Amino acid sequence: MKATQKLHELGQSIWLDNITRDLLTSGTLKRYIGELSVTGLTSNPTIFDQAISRSAAYDAAIRAKMGEGKSGEKLFFELAIEDLSQAADMFRPVWDRTRGVDGWVSLEVSPLLAYDSAGTTAAAKELHARAQRQNLFIKIPGTKEGLPAIEEAIFAGVPINVTLLFSREHYVAAAEAYLRGIERRIAAGLSPDVTSVASLFISRWDAAVASQVPAPLRNRLGIAIAQRAYKAYRELLGSARSQRVYNEGGRPQRLLWASTGTKDPDARDTLYVEALVAPNTVNTMPEKTLLAFADHGRVGDSLAFSGGQSEEVIEEFRHASIDDTALAARLQREGGESFNKSWRALIASLEEKTSQKKAQ
Repeated sequence: MKATQKLHELGQSIWLDNITRDLLTSGTLKRYIGELSVTGLTSNPTIFDQAISRSAAYDAAIRAKMGEGKSGEKLFFELAIEDLSQAADMFRPVWDRTRGVDGWVSLEVSPLLAYDSAGTTAAAKELHARAQRQNLFIKIPGTKEGLPAIEEAIFAGVPINVTLLFSREHYVAAAEAYLRGIERRIAAGLSPDVTSVASLFISRWDAAVASQVPAPLRNRLGIAIAQRAYKAYRELLGSARSQRVYNEGGRPQRLLWASTGTKDPDARDTLYVEALVAPNTVNTMPEKTLLAFADHGRVGDSLAFSGGQSEEVIEEFRHASIDDTALAARLQREGGESFNKSWRALIASLEEKTSQKKAQ
């Protein structure tokens, strides 16, 4: 039995953190679904930038949409919705079988809206309506300004993937925004069955401190942060507040492990997948990590509900002058800046391709 199937049978969902038009049309994604237990897919501006700028697969669609007067962001979202609608249809049998627990794909609002609550809310509603797919998450960053947008979008019935979370505190704030949206729906007599995941980024922690800590501490901080957040997740799932929501027909917002590709070439390439086995969670893996885990991954014990030794490990980092609270804030800010950079590069790539087509 492949490690991916073992992980799935333990109750953790495997999603692919990648999308390209070639992946969809070549049958590769279909094979991953059938052979590697992949039950969902995520995307972000960096992924789309690489997909569009490095491939000719989008050229015909770009040419056609240019003829319709599309350009810039409008052109991108047309292309992205085409890809993600096709992916959503491929995952729809999973969504139906699990009654909406799994089988999701994700599309991000413009990263330029990360600090604009009203703009983010409006974009989330508009994108979800345009796609016309029940199993499409709209990604909203868990920034201070993103939290009101998450609540409003959930209240409006839009499924949300909360992105750019880097700490227990970030996760709890996002989870509470989700609960507020659901509680408002209940109070208004609306169905509380609106799905969400909360995406905690892992490997960026270790990349950020690699040059600042002694060798015994390398590649340990991200896992400890995840363990700490997992404890908070389990406590929230069992809280009286959550139980009231479930009693009304709501469902848990699942915790999702993001950025689980190993960045240290000296570390095991399946490090974060093997360390973060946990039922009722999602691990969204880069394609390289997915294939590595399917080939030689090991499935061990699940995470302890207690958080294991996370606090002791984080304290070791504090002794090494690593302030985890300040670093979480920095990583969220830098993550937003990185997506902004990729977004601008993506739009520039589209404009370059558009100019080339006009010149032909």
